[in-house]
Amino acid sequence: MNNTNLYLAPYPKQLSINPGVFNSTGKRYIRLVAGDVQSLIAAAEQTDLGWEITASPAVPGNQLGMLITLDEKSDIPADGYRLAVSPELIEITASTAAGAFYGACTFTQITRQSDVIPCLSINDWPDFTDRGVMLDISRDKVPTMETLYHLVDLFSEWKINQIQLYTEHTFAYLAHPIVWKDASPMTGEEILALDFYCKTKFIELVPNQNSFGHMERWLKFDEYRDMAESPYGGKTIWGSLDYPFSLSPTEERCIPFIDGLYDELLPHFSSKMFNVGCDETIDLGFGKSKDICKEKGTEQVYFDFLMEIYKLTKKHGRKMMFWGDIINNHPQMISQLPKDVIAMEWGYEADHPFKENTARFKESGIPFYVCPGTSAWGSLVGRVDNAITNLSSAATCGVESGAIGYLNTSWGDGGHWNPAPVEYLGYMAGAMASWNAATDLKQELAQSLSLHAFGDKTGKTGQALYDLGNLYKLFAQLHNSSIIWQMILSAPNQDILAKIKPSEFDDMECKLSSIEEAFKGSKITTDDADIIQQEMQFLFKMLHFAAEVGRLKSGGPDIQNLESKVETLKNTHKQIWLQRNRPGGLQDSASKLKVEWLKVKKES
Repeated sequence: MNNTNLYLAPYPKQLSINPGVFNSTGKRYIRLVAGDVQSLIAAAEQTDLGWEITASPAVPGNQLGMLITLDEKSDIPADGYRLAVSPELIEITASTAAGAFYGACTFTQITRQSDVIPCLSINDWPDFTDRGVMLDISRDKVPTMETLYHLVDLFSEWKINQIQLYTEHTFAYLAHPIVWKDASPMTGEEILALDFYCKTKFIELVPNQNSFGHMERWLKFDEYRDMAESPYGGKTIWGSLDYPFSLSPTEERCIPFIDGLYDELLPHFSSKMFNVGCDETIDLGFGKSKDICKEKGTEQVYFDFLMEIYKLTKKHGRKMMFWGDIINNHPQMISQLPKDVIAMEWGYEADHPFKENTARFKESGIPFYVCPGTSAWGSLVGRVDNAITNLSSAATCGVESGAIGYLNTSWGDGGHWNPAPVEYLGYMAGAMASWNAATDLKQELAQSLSLHAFGDKTGKTGQALYDLGNLYKLFAQLHNSSIIWQMILSAPNQDILAKIKPSEFDDMECKLSSIEEAFKGSKITTDDADIIQQEMQFLFKMLHFAAEVGRLKSGGPDIQNLESKVETLKNTHKQIWLQRNRPGGLQDSASKLKVEWLKVKKES
């Protein structure tokens, strides 16, 4: 698709290169034309040209370098733009301020990779109205405000316009300090500041608080244990747990408790949408609700509780978003759903049936998002080809079936050991797919990532992350994880250990050494270049260690100085973590690297 030698994220719908280049000599102005010229200042500043900004029509023709026009009556779609470069003038035209900003973002990416500004014409618009990223800030990584602002800057340039912070216990609820006291949570003041900053970048910060399942961080405390479906754990559809997991619909205290959370959380957000979660209620019907689930059906008990939560969101003036398990698993319940909710169709594997499921959602008449994932979790360095297929499939099927939004999810299962650069690849891929579902991510991604995440014109950083993220393919494929991860950061599983052999880890080390060598000479130019280099070196060390452990577990020799190596890696993990994230959760994360797990070999 890309025959222009320009790498853009996202890639525009229509782009043609014309003869000539822009003449940048002499004094130049950026002129804004709009009923409200203030709304175009963000676009002008995003160009990073350093030219004086004016709204005056008296700019001499030979000094007018860029013209940004907001034409609300034009036929340009919302968030779309037109960018035209001639030898004497750069023009950005849009029907919304956001569209003008996105035109400026594309222009910035062009100038980032070219010493001259080529004459060209771009006509561009998004496939999805809502293009989001969900960051998991509950397992276990809560980013610093500096990191969050940096992500907002990256995401906005990539034309993402929604962020959600997946929350279980990491908001500083004033009425519940015991739950978050060691988690370094987001405070109300920080949410207010982040919400404000997001709006300056045309991003909507949508509140997110799981409200049914995944409540173990609350229910482990005696103050809340009585609200649990199984207060001390027990049977679930995933097997037995030794801790409480979900709220129980039979407990009268639960709804007032949730209402209190919403009372505290929601006033900090300007968005009128609210993601209440309600996925994976895996113990429902195994504990206190067993009898009523037998009487009414587990799906009806789930639905009734969901509708109580729906009433709370309406009371707070919000539109409820919820994970759409019920529509996929119990389509007979669809007719009972109110039409003013947003269902979230999620799935993270390359073969997830987005086509089949989105057709069901379309038929339901319920507005819905498609929600793929970055595949960074449970892998250490990602599962790149899996992510690309998953992200692309979600976009294509979502467009075909009329999804109103696209939410790219980034989870932190297993302690969130993967450093930030691993996440960036999935973020960018999702941004590109949600804007232009026709994008060939395998062709565009590595070079675009190098340029527009790391400022590396050599392409080496993006290519290294792309190649590292495909090391998982050397081994048997696992659901939601990789063999590499399983070797070092997961409890031993003999079924998984039976799938491995020493030669696979020899191949991994050979390929890893080649990637490591190719990464030398990269030229990262972003402000956090030193941190990125440290993160990359840490990844290389962890992967070499994973190969060493893999050989041991597949019947090879014991590892010399194992305890010392583990301690060194843990210390490095902590140093890397604290450069972008808060200390809360770090101890939980570091504890996932256990010497006793590493020594377990596969049974003969």
